[in-house]
Amino acid sequence: MGKLVIHAGNKKSRINKEIYGHFSEHLGRCIYEGLYVGENSKIPNKNGIRTDVVKALKEMKLPLLRWPGGCFADEYHWKDGIGPKENRKKMINTHWGGVLEDNSFGTHEFLELCGQVGCQPYINGNLGSGTVQEMSEWIEYMTFDGVSPMADLREKNGRKEPWKVKYFGVGNENWGCGGNMTPEYYANEYRRYQTYCRNYGENRLFKIACGPNVADYNWCDTVMKIAHPYMDALSLHYYTFENKWEDKGSATVFDEEGWYKTIKKALYMEELVTRHSKIMDRYDPDKRIALAVDEWGCWFNVEPGTNPGFLYQQSTMRDALVAGVTLNIFNKYSDRVRIANIAQLINVLQSVILTEGEKMLLTPTYHVFNMYKCHQDATLVDSFMETEEVGIDGARVPNLNESVSLDQEGNLNVTVNNLSVTDSYEITGILVDRKVNSVKAEILTNEMNAHNTFDKPDVVHTEEFKNFKVTEKGIDFNIPPCSILHFTIQ
Repeated sequence: MGKLVIHAGNKKSRINKEIYGHFSEHLGRCIYEGLYVGENSKIPNKNGIRTDVVKALKEMKLPLLRWPGGCFADEYHWKDGIGPKENRKKMINTHWGGVLEDNSFGTHEFLELCGQVGCQPYINGNLGSGTVQEMSEWIEYMTFDGVSPMADLREKNGRKEPWKVKYFGVGNENWGCGGNMTPEYYANEYRRYQTYCRNYGENRLFKIACGPNVADYNWCDTVMKIAHPYMDALSLHYYTFENKWEDKGSATVFDEEGWYKTIKKALYMEELVTRHSKIMDRYDPDKRIALAVDEWGCWFNVEPGTNPGFLYQQSTMRDALVAGVTLNIFNKYSDRVRIANIAQLINVLQSVILTEGEKMLLTPTYHVFNMYKCHQDATLVDSFMETEEVGIDGARVPNLNESVSLDQEGNLNVTVNNLSVTDSYEITGILVDRKVNSVKAEILTNEMNAHNTFDKPDVVHTEEFKNFKVTEKGIDFNIPPCSILHFTIQ
């Protein structure tokens, strides 16, 4: 018998909805075929953007979408992607597959997508191969309302009104594909570039600096020391895979050892968040600066027979549990983690949607985000889960993982993950400072390798959960193996 204790009256930090953000890069079939099919496509679309995808993203309440990269951002020159499409510059996507990029999806198309979905845009600027002037003019083009060369160019291209663009990244992975810079060099370049990222009218930029790769604590410390007064957020990138970088393992063919090794690596996110946060605390004790985990998720070997540069992989219940535990971690550290973007939205890495021509399916990871949308802009409350270790030698993990929030309607939302592949658990739920009036619950569960295919798109889906009992103290329930539970308590 396990125990879950919820101190409903002990309110903590606000869970920013932007924690539930996503990432769309010019990579493989994420943009083209995934999000954008063009106005002349037989696939139903509005201004070239797939209507089935927009509908699914609105249902999931996608709050924030990052674009155009990723590594692609630091070779992207935004003026190549505006104006009449037949005149747009064609280029080779040197990072991802060496394929032709015709720039038919650019600034106008991305911001049109965000408008259709109702999400905030997060645009990553080119510091690696671009100029200060280029970055400055892009912001002017998007956000200036008045008479100026860039505002005039925007109107010439069909958009008189400026857009609202808050989130802006000044470079991406500048320790690697964004220029192989030292932290000292990048921090000073960041200070220079961000100076010319202007606020026009009522538009206020939220400037995101390139932070560390995984556990590069020196990068975090150096960039914070040199540039912290000039940033609103510092990024962090961390990917989860089963084996090693050179052979990340299969997305669908794995055993219990592969399950637990992957889950353990996902749980490493908590150590990364806490250690980087402690460094940030030295320079920013009031936590003004957000930690933006703007690339995270599972990265496995590509599906057999697909372009290795397209990073197309399936999504199983293992991916769903990685998403569940990671989002619970972000919730619990939402005093510092206020932005996050899983990689990537469609057809690349840990996608929430896969497409194949006119077909579209929702992955297990989609269903997790749809369940967890209850936490967006809610208030974290104190909770404690009694756990025991499960797994194999070298990869043992706590069997259970949870987070709890209070939404704006006064409901408690509880998300619990069972990380055991084989065992269910009887849980005694105790609510302090609160009585239970009514409960609704849903569950996502299946075999560990289970996934949705275009022939069988509904193998993994959420269902109503009824195996609980309201008590004087709270709720008792039995959580099945390999599952994610969501309770809404009134």
